[in-house]
Amino acid sequence: MPSYYSHGKLLISSEYAVLDGAKALALPTKFGQSLEIKPIESPEIRWKSFDHNGKLWFETTLQLPTFKTPNTNDTAKRLSECFYAISKLNPNVFKTQTGFEMHSQLEFPKNWGLGSSSTLINNLAQWAKVDAYKLLAATFGGSGYDIACAQHPYPITFQKTLKSTKIEKAVFNPPFKDQLFFVHQNQKRNSRKAIAAYEALKKGEKLDFSELNAITDALLVATTLEEFEVLMSKHETIVGNLIQQSPLKTTHFSDYPGAIKSLGAWGGDFFLATRTNTQYFKDKGYNTIVTFGEMALQKKD
Repeated sequence: MPSYYSHGKLLISSEYAVLDGAKALALPTKFGQSLEIKPIESPEIRWKSFDHNGKLWFETTLQLPTFKTPNTNDTAKRLSECFYAISKLNPNVFKTQTGFEMHSQLEFPKNWGLGSSSTLINNLAQWAKVDAYKLLAATFGGSGYDIACAQHPYPITFQKTLKSTKIEKAVFNPPFKDQLFFVHQNQKRNSRKAIAAYEALKKGEKLDFSELNAITDALLVATTLEEFEVLMSKHETIVGNLIQQSPLKTTHFSDYPGAIKSLGAWGGDFFLATRTNTQYFKDKGYNTIVTFGEMALQKKD
């Protein structure tokens, strides 16, 4: 049975600004998603999704060649859209086989925000032999940094402009990495809705991201935790002003002795914290805490 695999993602810098050309630092995670596919004789796709505990959380059947499904929820709708987009990008993929049974397996809880959608898109793209970035654009949308993470086993910098997308291997293995950890906010942020809100707020303005780009570069070469924390706080202020939101430390953790930085869409999923004072967060009800070493994928090639 053919199988495909993609890495999860964490966006360390630039957040929303990556949509408009800012340079971002992104980490592929040790947690990802796999997809197994086998041919069947019926003209349909029998789909099953399993969570990180191996428990079935979604299943449906899509008829071929229409991709219609009896399910009416958002998951079924999105899945149907993915297969329809694949049929347009590579019409031959559904002509060589009658039908398929597909099993998708997550390695992380769905509410962690590590890329259940992007890993799915990249796995489907590998199977269908289509461009994952084009498939993403035709379905979920976004900058594509998450697809880049899905495809690379090491930290990257990602910068997308109107003319090109620049992805480079980054060395992000700071000497103070044992003082970095990720805390989940006990809620998930819908990336599509967050992006739409950002676009509405921006009102078509052309923004200057030179300061954010400089911070991304500086984060990669910071040699002390104190230097890194200053950059984190400066970054929070810039992005907070951009999306008209107060930094997380200001609103929730003002007495925390270390630095705190929102990741990705703000308002949900994980945030980055320093100084490993994990008990502080547990006392406040934040019990999902993952160290940098447990989370970040750091293969050398």
